[in-house]
Amino acid sequence: MPDVVAEGLHVLFCGINPGLMSAATGHHFARPGNRFWPALHASGFTPRQLRPDEESELPSYGLGITNVVERATARADELDDEEYRLGGEALRAKVGRLRPAWLAVLGIGAYRTAFDDRAARVGPQESMLGPTRIWVLPSPSGLNAHWTPKSLAAEFARLREAAWRPDAG
Repeated sequence: MPDVVAEGLHVLFCGINPGLMSAATGHHFARPGNRFWPALHASGFTPRQLRPDEESELPSYGLGITNVVERATARADELDDEEYRLGGEALRAKVGRLRPAWLAVLGIGAYRTAFDDRAARVGPQESMLGPTRIWVLPSPSGLNAHWTPKSLAAEFARLREAAWRPDAG
């Protein structure tokens, strides 16, 4: 699945891995029940709710999308720890090249395993990748029932506010 990236992004969103629908369509977060696109809009990152096939507009808003693991699966729990660790190494290199102000990893478990940080919580992290700050967001998957659409959008909004603060880098 091709990344949607550019240099100088404010936020590079990083999904866990492509779902089967995303792999089939070639667009990130393509499954109709996925809450990424609604949360992105409801939080104020985009002026309207984009469809997955409009993802190429993201860099015009200072945003991009990549994944920790490239292999498509029906569910993220089909991935093993080694795939996450290798994906984390590749992600570090990608962030080093692109140098976004923020990396937003969409899934606490994926972040903990890929970056070997078992104590991580949703929100801003103390660790950084060079000059890039890290924020862990909840997975927007419809399977993540712990986060409602409203609470998910609120967490996205916290990141948006931090990413566009004058002192945010």
